[in-house]
Amino acid sequence: MPATILDGTKIANDIRGEVAAEVAAMAAAGVRPGLAVVLVGHNPASEIYVRGKVKACEEVGVYSEKHTPSEAATTSELLRLVEDLNRRDEIDGILVQLPLPAHVDSKTVLMAVDPAKDVDGFHPVNVGFLSTQRPGLVPCTPAGVMEILKRSNIAIAGQEAVVIGRSDIVGKPVAMLLTNANATVTVCHSKTHDLPGVCRRADILVAAIGRAGMITREFVKPGATVIDVGMNKVSDLPEFQRLFAGNAKREETFRARGSTLVGDVHPEVAEVAGAITPVPGGVGPLTIAMLMFNTVKAAKMRRGSNVPEFAGK
Repeated sequence: MPATILDGTKIANDIRGEVAAEVAAMAAAGVRPGLAVVLVGHNPASEIYVRGKVKACEEVGVYSEKHTPSEAATTSELLRLVEDLNRRDEIDGILVQLPLPAHVDSKTVLMAVDPAKDVDGFHPVNVGFLSTQRPGLVPCTPAGVMEILKRSNIAIAGQEAVVIGRSDIVGKPVAMLLTNANATVTVCHSKTHDLPGVCRRADILVAAIGRAGMITREFVKPGATVIDVGMNKVSDLPEFQRLFAGNAKREETFRARGSTLVGDVHPEVAEVAGAITPVPGGVGPLTIAMLMFNTVKAAKMRRGSNVPEFAGK
């Protein structure tokens, strides 16, 4: 029996609806959450991402502003901008869109963001809060992975979870979140011996390695839940055929666009897994939904008890 498809788009829309209701309640109390996005230069992919974030703010009622320093902006100039945003009380969240130009010291700029406004959840203070189970801001994509599991009624406590990938952005935080939810967690990476064998132990398998279709059926225990965090653009015809031979709908898209999107999980895994997230339409939509959630959460945490409780916390 084919795997149940976990509809990330629907879950993201549900979360956006909850956030919009919370923003409306806060507005009635005289508070409007605010998000500032810093976009340096003209990276086309980054511009698309930022447009999506600004649009999401409009849809849920969050105030947003976009700062667009030139490609030539120095580390010092960006630090001054971040410090200004840190000081402004109407700004609850600050998001510095990566990648920054090569001449900029990205780590220094990110470290300058006030942890209370760090809606990406990347600041070491928030990483520390997550690891010690204290209230803080959690990275958006890992938080979205957990929402998919919880809202799809997939058991986490007592389950064996395997995370493939150890990045600071996804792998490590999702492993901590699963651990905090009482799963038994193994983190795998390029040096892991017998990777397929380790993965086959998983009741929940999270793939976050950035390699198109690497996770094949031999990695997956029958009936496991597979969360595919990957988002890879495939434009090479032999590579496309390895992944999608015989899939008429995908072939039509590939012919029209010259490329298609695929996750880290090979499509054949849907024949083995019990439940799986699609690409596109799985984890991706949750990232911006959780950014909206984090902006509201930051506004609440910064302002304290005079802000209504968020049901989705």
